[in-house]
Amino acid sequence: MRDVLDKVDENWQEGRPTALGTVVATFRSAPRQPGAAMLVADDGQVSGSVSGGCVEGAVYELAQQVIADGRPVLQRYGVSDDDAFAVGLTCGGILDVFVERVDGKRFPELADVVASVRAEEPVAVTTVVEHPDEALVGRHLVVWADRRAGDLGSARIDDAVTDDARGMLASGRSGLLHYGPDGQRRGEGMAVFVNSFEPPPRMLVFGAIDFAAAMVRLGAYLGYRVTVCDARAVFATKGRFPDADEVVVDWPHRYLVQQAEDGKIDHRTVIAVLTHDPKFDVPVLEVALRLDVAYVGAMGSRRTHDDRLARLREAGLTDDELKRLSSPIGLDLGARTPEETAVSIAAEIIALRWGGRGDRLAHSAGPIHRPT
Repeated sequence: MRDVLDKVDENWQEGRPTALGTVVATFRSAPRQPGAAMLVADDGQVSGSVSGGCVEGAVYELAQQVIADGRPVLQRYGVSDDDAFAVGLTCGGILDVFVERVDGKRFPELADVVASVRAEEPVAVTTVVEHPDEALVGRHLVVWADRRAGDLGSARIDDAVTDDARGMLASGRSGLLHYGPDGQRRGEGMAVFVNSFEPPPRMLVFGAIDFAAAMVRLGAYLGYRVTVCDARAVFATKGRFPDADEVVVDWPHRYLVQQAEDGKIDHRTVIAVLTHDPKFDVPVLEVALRLDVAYVGAMGSRRTHDDRLARLREAGLTDDELKRLSSPIGLDLGARTPEETAVSIAAEIIALRWGGRGDRLAHSAGPIHRPT
């Protein structure tokens, strides 16, 4: 939903109804994850995607119906691999898509959600997508760490969903929760989708070089909030890195220590050290390898890597800490240019995130999409 949120808000502010289709569950090799969304405006304009093009046509037709009659629909798309072309879901996976009408009456809390997302305040939108009482389907409860707004039908439901949604929000997960009709933990009959909106994950690029400029562009494209940091003011300028969210002139290790102390580094953060200079990269790696982050990579030749490891051991890092270092950085793609090198680094980050091996799919067997 984050991808279409601005357009949803624009239509909401103008009083124009919108149909929003959201992936709420996936099975097997489904192409998109829960939370992927597609918007259909009352004038027929489309934004976003729920399947990368496989079933958008069917969702579009359903969305027009939902705009017209206002009744939300939970629809399943997908069949077996053998006849996947019959419904258009060519990957053979299964998607559950919830299509609802969004307007001021049905979702009065939307403005608060948009404000929180833009302010990078964590917020979760919970929606009843299945219930024996059709009047409750489509109800929303918006949950923050310290408050909530809206209701799902009863205080018992709201309390149960609030507790669970806060747990999912803390871990950045979106997905379905199942309860009894009045929020009973052991019951069944009600399904609630929790769409978590955490601030974008951070990418910290240390070293204001040409390879960094390419890495910044790709990091921004992948949805990271990208920071470039270098102690040399003549190189670390916004003009050289226009795609960066911020450019910082500071010693890398000092900046990283301060960010960690301020609570601005988390388990999703990725760090790419591209400085090629021991006086910069060794101190910042000494800090980075002791933080709970998703990825730490450092550029350099194998000789540079061996020298770097020796310096880090002298600084007191253990073998377990050093095993976290991706160096030489990136996957072996045969990259030469800064742009190709950035692709190889991004590929390694993606592979580590989802458990990929970096093999050619044409030479492998089994599911393409791994379960999350």
